[in-house]
Amino acid sequence: MSAVAPPEVRPKPAVPAKPSHVVPPPSTAHTSSHGLGGGSASTLLGYIGIDTIIQQMRKKTMKTGFDFNIMTVGHSGLGKSTLVNTLFKSQVSRKNAGWSREEKIPKTVEIKSVSSVIEEGGVKMKLTVIDTPGFGDQINNENCWEPISKYIGEQYEKFLKEEINITRKKRIPDTRVHCCLYFISPTGHSLRQLDVEFMKRLTSMVNVVPVIAKSDTLTPEEKNEFKQRVRKELEMNGIEFYPQKEFDEDMEDKSENDKIREAVPFAVVGSDKEYQVNNKRVLGRKTPWGVVEVENPNHCEFAQLRDFLIRSHLQDLKEVTHNIYYETYRAKRLNDNGGLHPLTSSAPTETAE
Repeated sequence: MSAVAPPEVRPKPAVPAKPSHVVPPPSTAHTSSHGLGGGSASTLLGYIGIDTIIQQMRKKTMKTGFDFNIMTVGHSGLGKSTLVNTLFKSQVSRKNAGWSREEKIPKTVEIKSVSSVIEEGGVKMKLTVIDTPGFGDQINNENCWEPISKYIGEQYEKFLKEEINITRKKRIPDTRVHCCLYFISPTGHSLRQLDVEFMKRLTSMVNVVPVIAKSDTLTPEEKNEFKQRVRKELEMNGIEFYPQKEFDEDMEDKSENDKIREAVPFAVVGSDKEYQVNNKRVLGRKTPWGVVEVENPNHCEFAQLRDFLIRSHLQDLKEVTHNIYYETYRAKRLNDNGGLHPLTSSAPTETAE
């Protein structure tokens, strides 16, 4: 009898090692045998690389960059341009501290925009600052918000036309207004009727963030009383500013946004001038009794506004603009137009022979 050969023993396939440049995940990865919706999960036998999606997204963002468009609204002399320049620590906005003798105050609200590219840590941002000279500067300010609401609607329309084209661009230029900073005069009394009417109409179209301009003209007691009075008036008039409660996605969002809502309107001071205070250079405004430090939380709420707008909610401002305000405009526009076909043709239609 011939001997039976033993079965061939094949070595187990080697588990791929984790690349050295990838930071180890905080916990062991799991996979579900019943899909992503739930069910029992089993431990992976080795590293796959799912967590590298964050690095991939970051790399792509650094290559392409992103757009951010911010609008400033308020009557002249409230330091709108200075505050925006302070926020982004560069000369990104026109100086409108006052009107020169040669330049007349506009009879109606004008829309002026300035764009510039800011780069930090390898990430490029195309920042567009939209200013509204002439707002609230007339004797009769009836319907002075209409040019602003028209401009915001035109940007939605421009994006929609690009989006529904048969041959559309790979990356549609985004000129939609992501945030509107509304400047309230530091009167210490109450909101003007113009403030109420503007915010009533614009909060349904754009993210509105109210701020108290030049808050260093108020004492700490006056500032706190004014903030409480403004919040009460906004609530009484049914004005919901950003971030709105209905947009909170979970308890973590709600907890973070509640703190912001309690701080609104932000009492701010803007300045692009540096002064020497306690052997260090600080941004501030010099007064007869000392220097108001812009980034000192004991002096004003500028640092809180900056962290909110740029460091924690910038992406959310863009997402709310796209998913809420733009989608509402898009649905209404397409419904009125009768379907998903181009609203305007780029070339005149030729008559078929």
